[in-house]
Amino acid sequence: MSRIFFDTNLFIYFLEGVGPRGIRVQQLLERMSARKDHLLTSTLTLGEVLVRPISLGDSVLVNRYEQALNDPAVALIPFDRDAGRIYARLRQDATLKPADAIQLSCAAAARCDLFVTNDDRLSRQILAGIQFIASLDKVPI
Repeated sequence: MSRIFFDTNLFIYFLEGVGPRGIRVQQLLERMSARKDHLLTSTLTLGEVLVRPISLGDSVLVNRYEQALNDPAVALIPFDRDAGRIYARLRQDATLKPADAIQLSCAAAARCDLFVTNDDRLSRQILAGIQFIASLDKVPI
């Protein structure tokens, strides 16, 4: 049983059915379910996924995201004091975007085994509190 953190883009691929990536996320979720892994993401993910559907007035998609991220199977990790300290250290790297640093800091504060993203740049980070960071295409399913 592992603690697996999904970056925002994985929820978009899955819930908006974005081709092969959506299928890959579905396969990963099925594997996680079989292993009884825990799915985590940050509250930033909720904010990020809602921007586009709200701007389009797409209440169906807003509700789909709200329901998915309110599911008891998904733990929303807050950006708390511990994450804030980790964030401050991460932001010393000027190439790391603030949103990415927030996601990584929340995952590290939650002591995740695996952080899954589709941003290969993040997979090069080494961070105490996260055992592995991998892009979606490289996660063994």
